[in-house]
Amino acid sequence: MDGKELLTVKNLSVEFQTGKGRIEVIDRVNFKIKAGKTLGVVGESGCGKSVTASSIMRLLPHPYGEVTSGEVFFHGEDLLTKPVEDMYKIRGGKISMIFQEPMTAMNPVQVAGKQIKEVLDLHRNELTKDLIDQEIIKILQDVEMPSPEVRVKNYPFQLSGGMRQRMMIAMALAGEPDILIADEPTTALDVTVQAQILKLIKTLQEKNNMGVLFITHDMGVVAEVSDDVVVMYAGQIVESGDVETIFLKPKHPYTKGLISSMPHLETEPKTHLPSIKGNVPTPSAYPETCRFANRCDYVTDKCRENTPTLDQVKDGHYVRCFRVGEI
Repeated sequence: MDGKELLTVKNLSVEFQTGKGRIEVIDRVNFKIKAGKTLGVVGESGCGKSVTASSIMRLLPHPYGEVTSGEVFFHGEDLLTKPVEDMYKIRGGKISMIFQEPMTAMNPVQVAGKQIKEVLDLHRNELTKDLIDQEIIKILQDVEMPSPEVRVKNYPFQLSGGMRQRMMIAMALAGEPDILIADEPTTALDVTVQAQILKLIKTLQEKNNMGVLFITHDMGVVAEVSDDVVVMYAGQIVESGDVETIFLKPKHPYTKGLISSMPHLETEPKTHLPSIKGNVPTPSAYPETCRFANRCDYVTDKCRENTPTLDQVKDGHYVRCFRVGEI
């Protein structure tokens, strides 16, 4: 059913063990992924987007990364308390992931078809050998891979960047997932191929009624693919809501800064685009107060002395800012 809640993340916090001790990198993150809908998670590098996705998949590096609090409910069951053996069946099956760089994500010494076959062997064991070969070709046709009968025999280095990403999408879809996590899936691609991949993911989502978690640093991509948006900064959600609200009525200074820095067709050539001053603090330097204060144009003494909470300002629209009523 379109819009049905598939996955709910509640108060997720993550710490990493470093040379400076234990450091919190994710602070009480909450969101939901619905069938047939795309949740865009956006923010600068290092804000915690990919760590959040890895936490959902139980793929944090052991023993350095640890979920310290929270719950991740998938079809009513908490993934964080499931036995490791059960997660093997879920990862790549009911929850699949497309990684940022397909050349390093694929096995360089195996032909592409064999890599898809491994997914089918693990998650689609009802298929016979003959049916598996047919299913591989069908999946590649679904992702619009040119000459699929030829490509199954190719090694990753023999494929273009766009073909490798289509192959990664094929591997992710082979287990017939309910949820697809796309972690910066177009970063390494040129703009033409990027547009093709975004359109492909949307088409496959509509066909299979998947929920999609789309991780990116590109606000333009978020606007194109998302139904709902989560804006992350320094390990926290600073704003969330439906895509129209976030782009037309942003209430957090960071969200406003990201949107204002986007180029537009009507922008005059050589016009200097606005930028957000300063840099994202490292996790070991996160302040106890507002984490965006040192980069914010709206900052006051209250921001430097107190900790803002993520509060609902309108139905479904949440903002972490003391001055939300003035922005």
